[in-house]
Amino acid sequence: MISACVQASAQKKSPVLNHIAHYVKDLEKCTAFYRDILQIDTIPEPFHDGRHTWFKIGEHSQLHLIGGAKEVTTHDRNSHLCFSVPSMDAFINGLQKNRISFYSWAGELNKVTNRVDGVKQVYITDPEGYWVEINDDRY
Repeated sequence: MISACVQASAQKKSPVLNHIAHYVKDLEKCTAFYRDILQIDTIPEPFHDGRHTWFKIGEHSQLHLIGGAKEVTTHDRNSHLCFSVPSMDAFINGLQKNRISFYSWAGELNKVTNRVDGVKQVYITDPEGYWVEINDDRY
């Protein structure tokens, strides 16, 4: 009887995000962006073939960069990753120091969006054009 309850409970559990993968042309540039600009920690990857960089982006979630793309492709801002930071001012100062442009949701250059719920957000692109939202949502 107990095993039936455990099975039923396990069946009701929602899926958990394991990882997101981005296929990139220039792995070195993209790795530097996520590591140095977004300040996300790298984690060991099992392949050791020079074509992968893994980042820890949540308690049980990862971002995998996979090198080998033949070209950089265009991405729509509606498809984006989102990370929350403790200080938008400090983050924006870092972007400006590194001469990285950012955009409001409306596409205004170097402008911050103030959402109706009080959260501030900006959008940037990584070196391959993948969109990333940065906001100050309380986490």
